[in-house]
Amino acid sequence: MSYTGPDLDPPRRPRRRPLTVALAALVPGALLGWGVYAATGGPGDGSGPETAAVRTPSDTTASTPPATSATPPTSAPADDEKTGPSPTASAPAAAGPLKGKVVVIDPGHNPSNFQHTAEINRKVNIGTAWKECDTTGTATNSGDTEAAFTLDVAHRLRALLEEQGATVKLTQDGDRAYGPCIDERARIGNEANADAVVSVHADGSGAGNRGFHVILPGPVNSGAADTRPIVAPSRDLGERIAGSFVRVTGSAPSNYVGDGTGLVTRKDLGGLNLSTVPKVFIECGNMRDTKDAALLTSGAWRQKAARGISEGIVSFLRG
Repeated sequence: MSYTGPDLDPPRRPRRRPLTVALAALVPGALLGWGVYAATGGPGDGSGPETAAVRTPSDTTASTPPATSATPPTSAPADDEKTGPSPTASAPAAAGPLKGKVVVIDPGHNPSNFQHTAEINRKVNIGTAWKECDTTGTATNSGDTEAAFTLDVAHRLRALLEEQGATVKLTQDGDRAYGPCIDERARIGNEANADAVVSVHADGSGAGNRGFHVILPGPVNSGAADTRPIVAPSRDLGERIAGSFVRVTGSAPSNYVGDGTGLVTRKDLGGLNLSTVPKVFIECGNMRDTKDAALLTSGAWRQKAARGISEGIVSFLRG
């Protein structure tokens, strides 16, 4: 996904305090993780933050250039005749601190979306507007797709949460021809009565834009969308994920959105607008930046990313 544009909430004023102070206030323990990052220059990076222009946003963004038929996804295409079964659920939950809790993981996009442009370009109502059903997602300069990344991280995240006793459902597991559409992604979490939902993505912004950010739902009350009951718990969930993501991965919050906090509030994303349960998006890094791409394509780093997200979810669910 890529960000900025008329739908992006404007920066709040006055500007936030320096990054280390903001992170310390954000989540206890985050300052330590960011301190390690600052001392080492970040994983694979000996320089400080860089800046560059940011591109236009969308709900599940097709960045420039997106993964297309010229860039086949890493995962095998699904059967074109398959419209998708029920959301993929975990095995019976093990005993653990999250026994009885339901978590829905929403891997952004779908490895086969590029084969179904007509279907994913169909507009759906998100309460505040009509938006495309889904998009292909972005890719690294070498062709590693966001859709393959999100599924891999989702599988790692599911395993970690199941170890804690949670029941875990995926909105898609590469097991359907395309999608699901953004409204259905929200509906899956709602119908599961999920205690928490996390949509996993990687950004497609300009080169030099680095770092992760967590997207929170803003207050929306329009048409079928009413986020007011979930704004506060979703912020709590997002703050905890941001703090643990810094600590576990050593990655810095975004240097191009969020004023260094790693948090961005939006009102134009159907996956958030239509949710009735606590939900956030996480952009784990920028696939169009070569330094971030090196992390996003590393299996070891993906495991850290999954653990950072998992620990934030566990903290939220345990209070």
